[in-house]
Amino acid sequence: QVQLVESGGGLVQAGASLRLSCAASGRTFSSYAMGWFRQAPGKEREVVAAISRSGLSTYYADSVKGRSTISRDNAKNTVYLQMNSLKPEDTAVYYCAADRDLRAAMVVTATPQRRWGQGTQVTVSS
Repeated sequence: QVQLVESGGGLVQAGASLRLSCAASGRTFSSYAMGWFRQAPGKEREVVAAISRSGLSTYYADSVKGRSTISRDNAKNTVYLQMNSLKPEDTAVYYCAADRDLRAAMVVTATPQRRWGQGTQVTVSS
């Protein structure tokens, strides 16, 4: 099974940028579609972005569309989330997840195949 470790979170001011990384180990990384999710205190987990196994197809939630870019490097077993123009409402714990395909990776409801990372905190001050 794939193991996922996120990094790159931190405390930034509104308007700043961050790049989150999710490093995978275990089974073949390229066989998984990948997703980024976030959960703010007192709120349900929500999808942020997802990317297909090849990286050719992507999905973005409306809340981050135009401000964020998901990408992957299958040679490095890593998926990235570049976030620009950060807002206080982006504050949350960000999780990456591996799933069977893009359609599964872009929804919150997890398939039995989904694997989660431990999360990384992003805090955006106003």
